[in-house]
Amino acid sequence: MTDPRPATGRPPPKPAPGLYFVATPIGAARDITLRALDLLATADVLAAEDTRTLRHLMEIHGVPLGDRPLVAYHDHNGEQARPRLLAALAAGRSVAYTSEAGTPLVADPGYQLGRAAIAAGYAVHTAPGPSAAIAALTVSGLPSDRFLFVGFPPQSGEARRKFLAGIARSDATAILYESPKRVRKLLDELPEHTGGERQIVICRELTKRFEEVLRGTVQELRDRIGDQDPKGEIVVLIDRAPAETARAEDLETALRQALRDHRVKEAAAMVAEALGLPRREVYQRALQLIGE
Repeated sequence: MTDPRPATGRPPPKPAPGLYFVATPIGAARDITLRALDLLATADVLAAEDTRTLRHLMEIHGVPLGDRPLVAYHDHNGEQARPRLLAALAAGRSVAYTSEAGTPLVADPGYQLGRAAIAAGYAVHTAPGPSAAIAALTVSGLPSDRFLFVGFPPQSGEARRKFLAGIARSDATAILYESPKRVRKLLDELPEHTGGERQIVICRELTKRFEEVLRGTVQELRDRIGDQDPKGEIVVLIDRAPAETARAEDLETALRQALRDHRVKEAAAMVAEALGLPRREVYQRALQLIGE
């Protein structure tokens, strides 16, 4: 049990009026932040994607609900629940919202609520914390200097094919969520777009008891999973597309055009940067073209 009071022994300060998006643990309950506990202990109104999950989390940490309202707010009741929360904001109250796990709005509800609060002129704040996408990127071993979070893929059809084709061409590590029932299907479809040798990582049940991280090529992980659907929450990461090597004719065309208006050295530098090729190699080819 966690006491939400700070080390001074004083109760946490009451938050200013406004909407607070509060991140909650994706698995291990102790990953919650002290500020999140403060907000859950003191906000005038609590709202949650799943009220049972939030109640359980608060019980674990010894945070009483008291007589404060706890409002269910999710994708299926947003139109009905949003006016009640906006009315609380209009009355000068503080509203803390949590999704079932992780950070609200990151493939979780909250977007329309946030947009409505901003449009009405109310303050909107964040209490940052756990995110399955960032946690998976951290342990993946894939490049993290540029990444693309794409949420859940379309379930089937042309929309799914276009979705996979797009992330396969990305120059950033792609992070997506997938249903455990469709992971094998995803691994069967990816080779069409990435080839079987693209590096991917499958993270399952992060921070939970049966946490598992599988790394390898698309084909290797398809073989490892076999015919059994994995269980639990799944995050899939796909390595960025390999750099394309410029074709010889593309290089020659670009050089001939650049040489019309620039000296050899300048033309070679421009083309090398544009095509992502070694400058010395391009310079040598430019000299050959001049000599022909």
